[in-house]
Amino acid sequence: MRTPLTLTALLTASTLALSACGGDTNDSSDAAANGTTKDAPLKVGVSPVPHAEILEFVDDELAADAGIDLEIIEFTDYVQPNVALDDGSLDANYFQHLPYLEEQERGAGYEFAAVTPVHLEPLGLYSEKVDAVADLADGAQVAIPNDPTNGARALELLAGEGLLTLANTGDASATVLDIEDNPKNLRIVEIEAAQLPRSLPDVDAAVINGNYAIEADLSPADDAIAVESAEDNPYANLLVVREGDEDDPRVAKLAELLASSEVADFITETYDGTVIPAAG
Repeated sequence: MRTPLTLTALLTASTLALSACGGDTNDSSDAAANGTTKDAPLKVGVSPVPHAEILEFVDDELAADAGIDLEIIEFTDYVQPNVALDDGSLDANYFQHLPYLEEQERGAGYEFAAVTPVHLEPLGLYSEKVDAVADLADGAQVAIPNDPTNGARALELLAGEGLLTLANTGDASATVLDIEDNPKNLRIVEIEAAQLPRSLPDVDAAVINGNYAIEADLSPADDAIAVESAEDNPYANLLVVREGDEDDPRVAKLAELLASSEVADFITETYDGTVIPAAG
C-alpha cells in the first residue's frame, strides 16, 4: 500500500517513535512497544520513480503470497530517507547506491546494512542546447549533482567522454578540485540532484541521476548525449536497513522478492533500459 505522508507528518511520527522507545530503535523491547513485530507492516522509504513503482509491483503481485505487508513512503530528496531510517520512522529504505550509503555513514555516523542490490539507473549527460558531446562549446556550463558521491560519478562520466582529466584520488571521491585538465574550460556548476532537470534549460548540459531523469520524461537511452556504462558499475540501488535488522523476517522476505525473476522482468519490461535489474 502507498501511504502519502508529508514530511511534517513523518517527522512528527519520528518524534513520537523516539519518545516511545527512549531513543534506542534497535532494542527488541522498544520495538515491541512500537508494534514493530514480524506481523506489522514493513515501512520502506523510497524515491517516487522507479523505486516506489517497483515496490508497488511487489506489493500488488507478490507480497501477499509471501506473507508480507508493505507500507511505502515516498521521499523527494536523498537526505531524509536515511534520517528517517536512523530515527526509527522507517524499517528500511530503497533509494541509494553503495558509495552514497558509505559516504552517509561516514558523515552522519549511521549504522546501516545493505541487504540486497535491486537495480541500476545509468547516469546520463543531457542537453537542450547541443546534440553531441563534441558540440559543447568552449566555456560551456555543465551542471552536476552537489552530493559527493553522485558529483564524483558525474565527473567520472565527463572524464570518460574526454571532457576532463581527473587526478588519481585513490579511494576518495573526486571533486571539482581534482580536475587536472579542462580543455574546453567547462564551467562546472553543482546543484542539488533533484533540481537538475529543472535547471537543464539554464545550462548547456547537465548530468542527471536516473530517477530524476525518468520523472522529467528523460531517457538515458533516447535523450542523453552520454551515458555511463552498466558494466562493472558499483552504483546499483540497494535495500538498506539499520544494522542488526538484516535478520528481520519481513526484511528477508522483501529482499528475496526484490531479487526475484518476477521483479527483474518487471523492471526490464517497464523501463526499457532506463532502469536495469541488478542481477541482469
